[in-house]
Amino acid sequence: MAEIKDPENTIIITLKDGEVVLEMLPEIAPKHVERMKTLARAKAYDNVCFHRVIDGFMAQTGDVANGNMEQDFNLRRAGTGGSEHPDLPAEFSGIPHDRGTIGAARSSNPNSANSQFFINFSDNHFLNRQYTVYGRVIKGMEHVDKITRGEPPANPDRMITVRVAADVA
Repeated sequence: MAEIKDPENTIIITLKDGEVVLEMLPEIAPKHVERMKTLARAKAYDNVCFHRVIDGFMAQTGDVANGNMEQDFNLRRAGTGGSEHPDLPAEFSGIPHDRGTIGAARSSNPNSANSQFFINFSDNHFLNRQYTVYGRVIKGMEHVDKITRGEPPANPDRMITVRVAADVA
């Protein structure tokens, strides 16, 4: 198991195939990290589907308004919403979009990221300095690789639970 150095800045996502551990980067993107922890602590990410999963590219999830597969779920609307919190300003950095990094999903407006994020399946350096990187998978990438593909997938996978490691111990 990858060693958790900072439980307050570590996220554990439970998928159907196992746990994915994310090391967050608060020194790089403090607002994005804080938003993810806020939504995880509110259990807002629980049961949210992966609504856009492109082989060789990334798996996108995090639409807490429309993506919860247990609450008024409509797959066609998944990916169109955010959270009740205001959008976040871009926190671009020199951290590359490598395999396993977490990027903030947004519209064409760089300051429109809210709750949605994606996990890169491969090195996607064309995204560098255009989308905020705020974490990376340190354990369980093999489970991310098994997420059902599609835009949207006919039978999407979901984040069963999302927790801050400091709250689980």
